Amino acid sequence: MRIAVASDHAGYEYKRAIVEQLRRLGHKVVDYGTDSNQACDYPEFIRPAAKAVASGQCDRGVVLGGSGNGEAIVANRIPGIRCAVCWNLESATLARRHNDANMISLGERMMSRETALEIVDTWLEEPFDGGRHARRIALIDG
Repeated sequence: MRIAVASDHAGYEYKRAIVEQLRRLGHKVVDYGTDSNQACDYPEFIRPAAKAVASGQCDRGVVLGGSGNGEAIVANRIPGIRCAVCWNLESATLARRHNDANMISLGERMMSRETALEIVDTWLEEPFDGGRHARRIALIDG
């Protein structure tokens, strides 16, 4: 799978760990930055990652920040993106099963590194349930 990743300075350390894990699992990673923990403006990095997912250039995307909220807001401004803020394994599971989330947003200040890595694994492995959830997504996109 081709996965876009991006973060601001507050999500940089976990982004590095997630990129390493994704590559170890055999995924192709496209890193849209940032490339350090120096203060920066997250929309400059999140928007290109979301556009890559929306266009089909990447299959899915993971974005990170301090809380993950602002990053999800930016990603969700791009038509075709369904970016869920995930904070535990259940939220990651439901993001895929019920919302067919093609992106997730994580907050480095909100969870341990181990939890962040587990969330990414769970989200990548879960299928979309379809059915009534597909109808609801169509209503969102309509």
